[in-house]
Amino acid sequence: MNMEETVANFKEDFDLFPEPNDKLEYIFDLGKKHTTLPDEEKNDATYVTGCASDAWLMGECKDGILLLRGEGTSEMAKGMLTLLLTIFANRPVDEVLAFDPAKLHDMGIVELLSPVRQQSLEAFLNKVYAYAKKCKEKM
Repeated sequence: MNMEETVANFKEDFDLFPEPNDKLEYIFDLGKKHTTLPDEEKNDATYVTGCASDAWLMGECKDGILLLRGEGTSEMAKGMLTLLLTIFANRPVDEVLAFDPAKLHDMGIVELLSPVRQQSLEAFLNKVYAYAKKCKEKM
């Protein structure tokens, strides 16, 4: 399943919930699958500057695949990281770089995020695309 199909699947899931609070609850539920990073990977280089709560994103390139792992401290950050890593992690770098992040709006959740959380999303995306560009340069 490619990135656009993954976004479409999330949209189908979110469409099942008529109320905004139900959609946010779904994001919190996604956070229950949240992973953590080893302490040595939580540093200034991996810190997501601009995120509303503490979050770290680790990016590596292996054989043209962008490997991403992350950790967030709040329930919302954990859920959003889980959702976004499902979309962006372990993908060919060319697919990531070709993906238009505006398509995330298709899921119907971005507008539910507070302005501060929307800035957090932007900070995450900036870090993902920075890792993707570095990966592409190494190819």
